[in-house]
Amino acid sequence: MSEPHIAARRPYVQETQPGTYWWCACGRSGAQPFCDGSHKGTGLGPVKVVIENARTVAWCGCKHSGNGAFCDGTHARLG
Repeated sequence: MSEPHIAARRPYVQETQPGTYWWCACGRSGAQPFCDGSHKGTGLGPVKVVIENARTVAWCGCKHSGNGAFCDGTHARLG
């Protein structure tokens, strides 16, 4: 399995409507923070996220969060 690429050194903060989302875990997607299939062959895959209520979401952009698809501030500590 390969390591994820750092897509951004900040979260993608978005108003998010209820629904099912596929968060890009590999960092290669051109549709960040969501999957576009670019992970194929990497050993990494998207993460399914179900949002129940409309809210502001800080999607992880560095792909190293300890909180899955959601930013936990890890990007500030990456080299």
